Amino acid sequence: MTDLAAHGATFARALMGFGPNPPIVLCHDDADGVAAGAIFGRALERAGHGPIDVQVIGRGASAWSPATRQALASRRPGGIVVTDLGVQAGDIVPGVPTVLVDHHIPRSLPEVAETTIITGHEDRPIPTSSLLAHACAAALGEANDLAWLAGIGLIGDLGERGAGSDFPDVMALLRKTYTAKALREAVSLLNAPRRSASGDAGPALRLLLRATEPAAVIEGTDPDAEALRAARTEVRAALDAARSVPPLFAGPVGLVFCRSPCQIHPLLAQSWTGRLRRQVVIGANLGFRPGYVHFAARSASVQDLITFLSERAPELGPDDQFAQGHRRATGGQVRVDTWNRFVTNLGFGPEAQVA
Repeated sequence: MTDLAAHGATFARALMGFGPNPPIVLCHDDADGVAAGAIFGRALERAGHGPIDVQVIGRGASAWSPATRQALASRRPGGIVVTDLGVQAGDIVPGVPTVLVDHHIPRSLPEVAETTIITGHEDRPIPTSSLLAHACAAALGEANDLAWLAGIGLIGDLGERGAGSDFPDVMALLRKTYTAKALREAVSLLNAPRRSASGDAGPALRLLLRATEPAAVIEGTDPDAEALRAARTEVRAALDAARSVPPLFAGPVGLVFCRSPCQIHPLLAQSWTGRLRRQVVIGANLGFRPGYVHFAARSASVQDLITFLSERAPELGPDDQFAQGHRRATGGQVRVDTWNRFVTNLGFGPEAQVA
């Protein structure tokens, strides 16, 4: 059972251990991540902990990397809030109180007293990071005006149907003020920058840090809003071109290749699930990063894609990332030689190998 109030209370207790300097918030670059980051940034400022610096950890970066650790340590934050970036062992900055707020399956678990984990991955239904963030904000004070940001994250990760099915009370409350169409449109725009060739989700985060409703995202005329629209146009063009390539098949898997600097492989996989309802559809991008294949798995019928992929996993190298994310939306990024072992395990022949 999902107990959002309990998660919020855990956050409020953890916050009591933060130091006097302002905390820093790190968030993922998708709609759920930037919505969660905006909720934390705004709620912490209201609670008197500001000014709050919210930073997007985007393409090719990690909250646990040496570069991130060094940059944060020089700032001497009173604490660190990390949301929608996963849970894994190791300090972000040694000695600095840290709260990890997430809903993915943990890669590993921290063993340091300074780290508090607020995770929804064992809850049923599983809340998004933005919904957890809103519960944390509500534990600090009035947060009703931030609820639409949680709605952005719910639809971004679960889709409108999934959000309504898993969290009907939350969505019913939001629909009293905002239309589902407006929330969907805002999600589409907010996800576009991270999927563009530049991968810069900064405009999406900046917009949510000041927006008061979805209309500010959809109808905004400032440079950040314009950047979202330009990014969506770029991504749509790349996806339209990729959809003309027919899939390859091996057993229960449909494999669709694309070659684009845009992060369209998840959208490509999802676009085929309606037609290949019995398959696990894998969208594989050969043009996203030299020397790697980035891929996403989606399915209309298989409920646990992480297990599905893990049972067919190749031997992984130190730079490979495999079967991460959600049970219903997972994928990875692997070197070419790892990819070739993987598709062999899936039952594909030379037609799926990458030179």
